[in-house]
Amino acid sequence: MKNEIEKKSAPGRDQVEVLGSTCEEGKPIGETQGRWRQKLGSRSEKLKYLETGDRYFYATEGFGSEKRKKPA
Repeated sequence: MKNEIEKKSAPGRDQVEVLGSTCEEGKPIGETQGRWRQKLGSRSEKLKYLETGDRYFYATEGFGSEKRKKPA
């Protein structure tokens, strides 16, 4: 991908070169992208996947600076 350079005016200066978008737009490929339910077999695997993804809500110990001294 070629970098896009735009010229814009800046306060205190005449023209400044500004770098435009540097990445390509992401698009899912195929029908199976994002369908996690079909990829997992049993109910226990699905629950484990959800609990791992939401470990912030299920955890009792907290993470780093988010750790509370007194539980809510």
